[in-house]
Amino acid sequence: MRIISGKYKSKRITAPKNLPVRPTTDMAKESLFNILNNSYYFENISVLDLFAGTGNISYEFASRGTETIYAVDAHYACIKFINQTAKDLGVNIHSYKSDVYKFLEKTPLKTDIIFADPPYDFEENQFLKIANIVFERELLNEDGLLIIEHSKHTDLSQHPFYSYEKRYGGNVFSFFENINNDEL
Repeated sequence: MRIISGKYKSKRITAPKNLPVRPTTDMAKESLFNILNNSYYFENISVLDLFAGTGNISYEFASRGTETIYAVDAHYACIKFINQTAKDLGVNIHSYKSDVYKFLEKTPLKTDIIFADPPYDFEENQFLKIANIVFERELLNEDGLLIIEHSKHTDLSQHPFYSYEKRYGGNVFSFFENINNDEL
């Protein structure tokens, strides 16, 4: 995998083969960040990266100037790799070894973007549970965005905070936002 843009543009990061991960493809990641670039100043936001795996998404945000990044994964080897890579890059990523659902139920954090890349073989209700907890617990800042990556075989459009999706090959990014947050 490589960092697409920013301070560490074109830097290749090689993860150990034994990590239980499926990193977001470079093409899909580049497309996602092109969308986000139109709505956010990366230096001014905070990000929560769920099912962080190799930290691929976290490094991309860090390279583009985001300083407040939280990465959550249940696997110790993933967290260890994220910590070492962040140290090597000289970036500050706050990592948590935790089950994502338990983390979301307990965290006091509120961020501007929450990115979740759960295993593609999750049941639809497992994907939707992420969105349910995020919006029930109000874990997004005003104008915040939840992005869930999933396969083209999963449909999350029935969720009340679903906004739109973008497809890139077999990858789909579903975007969720609280469009009525001014009324809350």
